Amino acid sequence: MELAFAIFAENCNFVEIKTVCPGDSSENLFSAQLILPLHKLLLCLSMLLTSYFLFLSLLCENQNQKVVTAKPIEKSPTELRMEEQGLVDITTVVPGIHVSLMYARSDNFVGRVMYRDLHRAYLLPETAEALKKAQAALQKAHPELSLKVYDATRPMSVQQQMWNIVAGTPKSIYVSNPKNGGGLHNYGLAVDITLCWRNDLRTAQGKLLHAAGDTTGLSMGTPIDYLGKMAHVRDETAHFQRGWLSKAHLERRKWLRNAMEAAGFKVLPTEWWHFNFKTRAQAKSHYKIVR
Repeated sequence: MELAFAIFAENCNFVEIKTVCPGDSSENLFSAQLILPLHKLLLCLSMLLTSYFLFLSLLCENQNQKVVTAKPIEKSPTELRMEEQGLVDITTVVPGIHVSLMYARSDNFVGRVMYRDLHRAYLLPETAEALKKAQAALQKAHPELSLKVYDATRPMSVQQQMWNIVAGTPKSIYVSNPKNGGGLHNYGLAVDITLCWRNDLRTAQGKLLHAAGDTTGLSMGTPIDYLGKMAHVRDETAHFQRGWLSKAHLERRKWLRNAMEAAGFKVLPTEWWHFNFKTRAQAKSHYKIVR
């Protein structure tokens, strides 16, 4: 109603509106307006009534409007099957963790989409709890950062498909043969992980510099899934001395290892991003393969 009244006052050039009680001998309600031509007065009254009824219409519509809640994304058959096997979605356990499964895209070392209906990262509950501790350790040391998962539990059926692709090629050394029991990803006991920004970062003018979950400015020297010696942990010092890795690369890798190791994970020597929560012997003795 305030908006309608303001329009009325502005178009009629009114400076003040007076309200006079019945019987008041002073100027009546329209005394200030009577100096206007009658047609202008009628036009203003028409505008006021139109705005008033429009306001009532919008008010009623707003009151009758139903609250619509976003429908949660349904879980896929693969995701439901993982939960049936006792695995948990890590985002329900680890506060603020980011997930971007690289095998749900084609930009990975096999060059194909391997996860057709898997978009959530799953781990065994104890592995997820350990990852929660790693996240806390990282953010205690570096509050601006977060962990970002690129791969977690991998069904053995997908492991077999990957093996079929790389078998007989130099890439086969990077994929565990399902005939030998697969790898720790197949037990819910391993993650491929890196660092990312915890929150959006903006300039004083509001320009976005880094979005939450973005890895820009946090290079580790190689992309995840890089197949080569620069990804090897044991050779980092030598690569730094040759100028292949920078001091910042080494520092960030150390930040990641410190957080993960504080929670009980061990890095794979040939892949700075791959961390195991148990050994292969422990996995085969005490855990089940995820199908």
